[in-house]
Amino acid sequence: MIRNYFKIAWRNLKKRKGFTLINIVGLALGFACSSIIFLFVQYHLEFDKFHNHPDRIYRFVTESHGDEISYIPSVPPGFTNTFRSDFDYAEKVAKIVNWEDRVIFVEESNIRLNLKKGIVFAQKDFFDIFNFPLLNGSNDVNISEVNTAVITESMAKRLFGDSNPVNKTFELGNQETITITGVLKDQPAASFLQGDIFISFDTLKRFSKFMGGEEWWAIGLNLQSFARLHPGQDVSQIEAVLKTLPAKYRPDEKNLHQYKLQSLSDVHFDQRYNGHIDIKVLWVFALIGLLILIIACINFINISTAQSSYRSKEVGVRKVLGGLRGHLFWQFMCETFLIVIFALIVGVIICGVSLPYFNTIFELKLHFSSLLNPSFLVFIGILLVVITFLSGIYPGILLARINPVFAFKRILFQNTPSNNLTRKVLVTSQFVISIILVVSAIAINKQIQYAINSDLGFEKSAIVMVNIPKPLEQSKLKVVKQRLSRHIGIEKITACFAPPSAAKNEWNAAVRFNNKDENELFSAQMKVADIDYLQTFGLEVLEGRNFFERDSADEILVNKTFAKKIGVKSLNELLGRPVSFADGVVKGRIVGVVNDFHDKDFHQDISPIFIAPLSSSFYQWAVKVNLDHISSGIEEIEKEWSQLFPNYIFDYTFLDDQISLMYQQESRSLSLLKLFSALAIFIGSLGIYGLILFFAVQKTKEIGIRKVLGSSVGGILWIMSKDFFKLILMAGIIGSPIAWCFINSWLQNFNYRTQVSWWIFGFAISILLIITLVTISYQALKAARTNPIKCLRTE
Repeated sequence: MIRNYFKIAWRNLKKRKGFTLINIVGLALGFACSSIIFLFVQYHLEFDKFHNHPDRIYRFVTESHGDEISYIPSVPPGFTNTFRSDFDYAEKVAKIVNWEDRVIFVEESNIRLNLKKGIVFAQKDFFDIFNFPLLNGSNDVNISEVNTAVITESMAKRLFGDSNPVNKTFELGNQETITITGVLKDQPAASFLQGDIFISFDTLKRFSKFMGGEEWWAIGLNLQSFARLHPGQDVSQIEAVLKTLPAKYRPDEKNLHQYKLQSLSDVHFDQRYNGHIDIKVLWVFALIGLLILIIACINFINISTAQSSYRSKEVGVRKVLGGLRGHLFWQFMCETFLIVIFALIVGVIICGVSLPYFNTIFELKLHFSSLLNPSFLVFIGILLVVITFLSGIYPGILLARINPVFAFKRILFQNTPSNNLTRKVLVTSQFVISIILVVSAIAINKQIQYAINSDLGFEKSAIVMVNIPKPLEQSKLKVVKQRLSRHIGIEKITACFAPPSAAKNEWNAAVRFNNKDENELFSAQMKVADIDYLQTFGLEVLEGRNFFERDSADEILVNKTFAKKIGVKSLNELLGRPVSFADGVVKGRIVGVVNDFHDKDFHQDISPIFIAPLSSSFYQWAVKVNLDHISSGIEEIEKEWSQLFPNYIFDYTFLDDQISLMYQQESRSLSLLKLFSALAIFIGSLGIYGLILFFAVQKTKEIGIRKVLGSSVGGILWIMSKDFFKLILMAGIIGSPIAWCFINSWLQNFNYRTQVSWWIFGFAISILLIITLVTISYQALKAARTNPIKCLRTE
C-alpha cells in the first residue's frame, strides 16, 4: 500500500512539474534559512564548552561606579598574584595580556610578519585552567622561563614550514629573541581566545613595566585574569571579599571600583564586558528562522489548495470507486513527504554553499563538515517530520473530504466562511511577518546610519590613524611634524594615545578636583594628546586656552560634561583649579574647557573627559590628509615612519572606519536581517501566486459572466487583487504595532537614537502592495483575457 502511495505520488509530481518546482523552491529556501540560523546559533552556544570544568572557570572583571556604571573586562595588573597569594578560593589563577600590532621576525626563514592580533603573554597556570593542549595531548606547557614561548600548529607551519620549530627562535618587536619550547594544537573555533603565540608572562616586563608589573593604580584593558575555583565555592561570598581590596590597594578610589567574577559561559555573550554577541540576538534570529519556515509552510498550503482543483476529477473517480478518506489523506501526505525531502536536500545544499559568505560576514569558522554534525542531522530529521505534517495535514484533510458531485464539476469545496477565513488568516500571517521584518530592517539601518553620520563633536573624515612602536621625544616629534606638514597631502598631525572616539578607546581614571575628599572622587575618561590634538580633530575651546607645548602634564583640559559634573555655575570658575587623576599619576591645573564630543558609541552617554599632554603615552599619530591627495599623503607618512622605525611594518586605518566598527555587531545583524526579509517576501510571493491560481479557478464563471456583461481587463484585475490589498492593509494594522514594539525595545539600548518615523511603516506596506500587484498581474491578466465561452462551458 505504502509503495503504491509513493508510486502515485511520484507520478502526480512529475505530471505537474511547475507546481512541484514552486513548492520545492519555497520550502528549500525556508530550510536553507533555518539551517543557516541553526548552525549560527549552535556555533555561538558551544563557545568554551570544551574546557575541563567550565562551570568553575571565572574571569575577574571591574565595575567602575561614576555617573554611570562602567563595566571593564579587566583588573589592575597586581590583582591576580594578590588573589593567588592572599586567598584559597581557587585551584589555579592566571592572567594573560593580548599584545597587538607587533612584528615577528624569523631569521632562519627570513619571514617578517606584522601580527595585528594573536600574540598573548600568559602565566603558566593559564594552561592548567584552560584546555589548550600540546600536539602530544599534554597540558604540560613550558613557558616558565623569560623569553620562552609556545606556538600553534598553524603558526608553526607559517613560520617554519614542515620543520620542527621546538628550540628555534624568533625576534619579537625587533627587541627580544624568543625561544620556542612547544607546539600547541590549534584552538577550536568556538573559543574566546584565538592566540597564535603564547609567550611567558615575565617577558612582558621588557615591553611594558606597567602591564607586566604589580601596579594597582590603573587597569590595563588588554589584561585578563582567570581562576578555576575549588568545587562548591560560593561566588557571592568571594565577591564580598573582593569588595575589601580597593580600600587596601586603591584607597583614594575605594568607593569607585568593585571587582566581580564573571562565569566563562558569559564571557562570549555579556555585552557589558565587550562580549562578542548578545545572546538575545541569537534568539531573535532563531525566531526569524521559525517565522520564515512558517511562511514557507503557508506558501506550500496555499499552492497545494490551488493545485487541488486540477485533481478534482481524480478525487471524484477514487471516491466513486470506493476510495476512503484515509487513503486519500495518506496519498497526499506521501506527495508532501516527497516534496519536503527534495526541498530539504536542496535547502541543505544551499546552506552548505552559502557558508563561506556567512563566515566572511560574521567571522565564523563553519565548514561543509558542519552539516554532518550529529546535532544538525537531528535538527534536519525533526524538520523533515514536522514540516511534512504542518504543510500537508490541512490540504490532505481538505482533499480527502471533497464531495464527488462537486469534484466532477472542478469545485473543491463549498465557499464557506470558515474556509475563507482560513485562507485569509494564512495570507495575512505571511504579510504580518514580512512587514515586521522589513520595518525592522529599515529602522535598524536608520539607527546605524544616524550613529555613524551624526556630528560627533569632532572631525572624523580623512583622518589617518597610525600606530607607532614607541613614543618619540618631544624634540624629535616636532621635527617629524614639520617635515610632514610641508607635503601638499597632509594638513594637520597630532600625537596621542587614541582618537576622541573609537573602539578600545577607554582609559578610566579617578578624579580628585580642587583637593576635595576621597568620597567626592568621580570617574572620568582620560585622553592623552599633544598641543595639536584640538586643531587636528576640530575640538572647540569654550573657555580658557589650549595647553602649552611641554614635556610635563601640569596643564589639563576638560570637557563641558566634566564641568557639569563639578557643578560650577560658570565654565570660567574651573580655570586654574587643581585636579589630579589616577592617584596623582597625572596632576595639574585646568587651563581650558572644550565642547562635548562623543567619546563612546551611541549606546552610552558622553563621559566627563580630561585631556593631558602625557608624552610617554603617545602611541598613535592622527594625520588629517587632503581629500584630493590621500594616496600621496599616506605615502609620505609611510616614508617618514619607515625612517623612524626601519625594522617595523607600517600599518594605518581611517578614523571613520574605526568608528563604523563600533557598530559592527549591529551592521552584521542588519545584513542578515535584510537577506531574510527579502527571502521572506519572495517565499510569500510564491504563496500569493499559488492563491491567485486558486481564486482564478474559483472565480472562473464570475469572470466569464463579467466579460459577457462588458467588464474591462482593469476591472477584472481589480476584482482579482482587491482582496489581497485588503489583507495587506489588515496585516499593516496588525504588524505595525508589533514591529514598533520590537524596534522601540531595541532602540532603548541606545542613549542617542533616531525616531521611528511613520514613513517606515508606510514604505514597508507599499513594498508589499507593489510586489503583490506584480505577482498577481500575470495570472489575473491571463484570466481576464480568457474566452468567456471556455469559462461558462460547464453550465
